[in-house]
Amino acid sequence: MEGGAYGAGKAGGAFDPYTLVRQPHTILRVVSWVFSIVVFGSIVNEGYLNSPLESEEFCIYNRNPNACGYGVTVGVLAFLTCLLYLALDVYFPQISSVKDRKKAVLSDIGVSAFWAFLWFVGFCFLANQWQVSEPKDNPLNEGTDAARAAIAFSFFSIFTWAGQAVLAFQRYQIGADSALFSQDYMDPSQDSSMPYAPYVEPSAGPEPTSMGGTYQQPASAFEPEPQGYQSQGY
Repeated sequence: MEGGAYGAGKAGGAFDPYTLVRQPHTILRVVSWVFSIVVFGSIVNEGYLNSPLESEEFCIYNRNPNACGYGVTVGVLAFLTCLLYLALDVYFPQISSVKDRKKAVLSDIGVSAFWAFLWFVGFCFLANQWQVSEPKDNPLNEGTDAARAAIAFSFFSIFTWAGQAVLAFQRYQIGADSALFSQDYMDPSQDSSMPYAPYVEPSAGPEPTSMGGTYQQPASAFEPEPQGYQSQGY
């Protein structure tokens, strides 16, 4: 978006859903949201198998409950995080303070990078546990497609969240366009170059009296007496 502050125009404008859905970071959030559903949905639905010799269910990833638990936990939390930042994308153009917009963009950078790291760990963890799984634990190959889907979309989520971090960093570099913000919206601590109004000394002139006339300075007692005046002797 051209102009504005951190990728959005001046606050108070009308909400434009068409512009919102065209923004790259919003598209990546929706894609990440769908990927998170695939990951935790696949594990919850088909990630736990019933053993014919045991009454309890076990995780399809090498019978490791931590693998299934990690995939479900990260998927659900990523799902909620996407919803939170999608709501922030809707509200972001209404934020009038440039300082608050800066905080929102910085949080977007940190959270997106953090989730990219979590998905990288999840992909490595699930892929490793799937590789060392024993075929005898699943002789009928139940849930194998779901297990592979969770691994694949964990891998894809690394790039969608990393892309969100990159786009947020680009928005941070854009900074604030002070031309679109009034003085009330600017942060005084960040704009120390703003000139102050010059001091104008009031012009000297006759001071008005309470009767509406002009004030005249009384004659000094040390001024010489008029020549026509003569003191009388005693």
